[in-house]
Amino acid sequence: MIKINEIYYSIQGESSKSGLPTVFVRLTYCNLRCSYCDSEYAFNDGTEMTIDAIVDEVKKYNCNLVEITGGEPLFQNEALDLMKHLCDAGFEVMLETSGSLPIKEIDKRVMIIMDLKCPSSNMMKKNLYENLDFIKPTDEIKFVVGNRDDYEWCKEIIGKFNLLEKCNILFSVVFGRLEPVKLVEWILQDKTWLSVTPGKIRYQLQIHKYIWEPTAKGV
Repeated sequence: MIKINEIYYSIQGESSKSGLPTVFVRLTYCNLRCSYCDSEYAFNDGTEMTIDAIVDEVKKYNCNLVEITGGEPLFQNEALDLMKHLCDAGFEVMLETSGSLPIKEIDKRVMIIMDLKCPSSNMMKKNLYENLDFIKPTDEIKFVVGNRDDYEWCKEIIGKFNLLEKCNILFSVVFGRLEPVKLVEWILQDKTWLSVTPGKIRYQLQIHKYIWEPTAKGV
């Protein structure tokens, strides 16, 4: 059994899949308490469901792209089996994870979108850097930036772990805390290190927060 907060059909708001219709399966519970969290409602509320029941519910939307999210979905060990079952059923599966729990055992067919928590999140100490040994070229690493210090830290981490050689990098702002134009300007100014591996850095908006109310659930 897995505790599910919500299952809903919307568009993908982030990542290289941004704008695509997607079924979201939001799992309950999270082991982090980020300063900018926008899904606190998933910390405890939810309904126990079997994997078969979850897969059946997903099938009702007739949509091939599925994202497993939270909370922190890997907090429930059964999430690994859920992703495998969805892959076996022919779905294209994405996982949104905070990067604080091991990704080694995740089915290799799953596209992982993994955060590395910046200093302003107050959760930087939870980053599990060992996960970087298991990142695939088809995965993506996300940095949510709240200020210039966060951005400089991101550059340091990208260099230290040679992240541009591992996968694509996503940059986004802490919604309502940093203006998108500032982060875009910083990225564009860094022509030297960005030009080494063109096409590896992507700025992203959380477009669902511009289409609907930023605090809306189920969208």
